[in-house]
Amino acid sequence: MRRIFLALSIFTSLRAAENTTYRNTADGVAYTGSRTCAGCHPKIYRDYIGTAMGRSMALATSAAHLENVPPTASVFNEKLNRHFEVSRQGMALYQGEYELDASGQEVFRTAHKLEYVIGSGVNGYTYIVRRGDYLFQAPLSYYSRRKNWDQSPGYEFADYGFNRPIAAACIGCHSGRAQPVRDRAGLFGDPPFHELAIGCENCHGPGALHATEKAKGAVPSKGPDRSIVNPAKLPARLAEDICMNCHQGSDTRVLQPGKDYLDFRPGTPLRDTLAILRIPLKRDAAGQSDLLEHHFSMQLSQCYRASDGRLSCLTCHQIHSMPRPTETAAYYRARCLSCHTGSSCRSPRPQRLARADDCAGCHMPKRPVEFIAHSALTNHRIIARPDEQLPEEAFTQTTPDLPDLVYANRPLHAAKASLPPIMLLQAFGELMEKDPAYQPRYLAVLDHLSKAPPDQPLVQAALGRKMLRGAPELNTAAIAHLSRAIEMGFSASIAYQDLAEALAKAGRIQEAIGALERGIAFSPYAPALYKELALHYINLKRYLEAKKTMERYVELFPEDDFVRGLLVKVR
Repeated sequence: MRRIFLALSIFTSLRAAENTTYRNTADGVAYTGSRTCAGCHPKIYRDYIGTAMGRSMALATSAAHLENVPPTASVFNEKLNRHFEVSRQGMALYQGEYELDASGQEVFRTAHKLEYVIGSGVNGYTYIVRRGDYLFQAPLSYYSRRKNWDQSPGYEFADYGFNRPIAAACIGCHSGRAQPVRDRAGLFGDPPFHELAIGCENCHGPGALHATEKAKGAVPSKGPDRSIVNPAKLPARLAEDICMNCHQGSDTRVLQPGKDYLDFRPGTPLRDTLAILRIPLKRDAAGQSDLLEHHFSMQLSQCYRASDGRLSCLTCHQIHSMPRPTETAAYYRARCLSCHTGSSCRSPRPQRLARADDCAGCHMPKRPVEFIAHSALTNHRIIARPDEQLPEEAFTQTTPDLPDLVYANRPLHAAKASLPPIMLLQAFGELMEKDPAYQPRYLAVLDHLSKAPPDQPLVQAALGRKMLRGAPELNTAAIAHLSRAIEMGFSASIAYQDLAEALAKAGRIQEAIGALERGIAFSPYAPALYKELALHYINLKRYLEAKKTMERYVELFPEDDFVRGLLVKVR
């Protein structure tokens, strides 16, 4: 054990001793793309693009990808009574969806070209379709382990069709540099991506400053080059923040006020951009898992706890290259032996050799991901025995000022982990959908914010919704709050839907129609807005407008049986 402390202490002290202010973390430093980096670092670049991260995203039409998946497939979802299919035309892949009635007649059919593929193929591939300037997930994914097409992750729980928007918070971790439009679900700039696969700048930060100075022959006057972040020379927590940004699961993530997901820059604290929050583990609750909680799981390992936090992702992972499959066991065994010795393992040598002396295979076994079909991930909690229970630390992650949430990326060793009330409002609002026990906390924070300046769009929208669901005499106030939220720039389609409902309750139907039309103009792929609009037209006996609205709806969302049936009646 002394050897472990000594090795990690030397490693950490060397990293912490350096001045870690990197000039490319400043606002205004531009991104340049990984191909620019390749000009001076060709071997690193060639090695990296062969890794899983270097292959995280590509055009679905790329020849290299088309070689990896069957060109045709047919999948039937019995629950939905829906058929899904994959086809190929030239270099283009398509996915389609259709339904048959009891007599075998086709009820509807739709198909979309697949624009982008996400995934390296280790577990599989999922796909993106483009509808105008909006990006959506396709309903089928290819699963490498089973070598077949099946429903995409999440589609077993809901009927999304081709209408599940690509979220900025998600795509930022699967791509090099995306261009999502802020606060507009699924809307992207042109082009949607400046770089497809995860690239150099995802971990090193924007590279234009470094590239420009090197092109001019600039040489650091003293010490290491500060024109670009080197994660290996950052203090452990700042290096971990780069990894946690994408590899630490959570129950919710909440942006700091005024921040966007793309604002995070390697070399700066992740907490300055967002908070990663999770529901605390409970000793007596079944079905809890630390899988996908890579950093949290690592923290619960005896190796990490014995190192006083000095063990990090970079202790074991070489980001620029990956060992070949035949070398994986030996590679990670060597990482273990940088702290342990060959005699540390108590298993009989013949038993160890029978398993290729695979330390990680025994102590970090792969486990199936329950909510991602046909997939398995490495458990990052390093265990001594398969039946090892969670340590006491797993149940003491909260702090006195945040007793009901685990703030995963809070300052290391911080006794307090305060977050602005507006962030707590958003967090509790999302979490109470999973756990109603958070509703009182949500309402308490909302009440506090309603009495404190400044006026905030989210607070106005939340107050409007609360009053809309309250006593009838609160409806006028609901209209005022919701109108104010939209006026202040609150863009979620639910605000327009709530405002229309409140206006309709007040008998102001034409104004309700106007609110829904404005909402559709702002969020053209929000199905609830079209439904409400069509129903208002029907109630007003404005059947031609109702028919046009439903025709547009069915064109966008053909899988909806209810509206298809309603359209038949109107016709």
